[in-house]
Amino acid sequence: MTARPSPPTAWLSAATVVAAVATAGSLWFGLGLGLTPCDLCWYQRILMYPLVAVLGVATVERRPAVWRTALPLVGLGLPLAAYHSYLQATVAQCTVGGPCATVQWQSPLVGLTIPNLSLVAFGLLAVALVGLRKHA
Repeated sequence: MTARPSPPTAWLSAATVVAAVATAGSLWFGLGLGLTPCDLCWYQRILMYPLVAVLGVATVERRPAVWRTALPLVGLGLPLAAYHSYLQATVAQCTVGGPCATVQWQSPLVGLTIPNLSLVAFGLLAVALVGLRKHA
């Protein structure tokens, strides 16, 4: 019989997986599909990429207090991704730096666009970090 991970370890592991999948996905969009990120995409990447290392190290070291470091990054990324999703849905061009709204790539499985996927990732991270905070 295998032991279940403690609640902080489970929250840390879940947050690390979400950040890693989001980072790998953004790299796949840029390097694999050749989609050029707009300015808002870059800002979201700047906030997401360090979370892989921060949360990964905290998971290995079992440091639930990492929510204090990670939550500000997520707290900036979540509204930015929401704003980006709103712009993509309502206007033709979301930033001066690039027409990401014209790409309109959608996930074949769930039909979400790239900014929507970012919003989901930051939302899941927020839930995981708040859950982690309650158990820290």
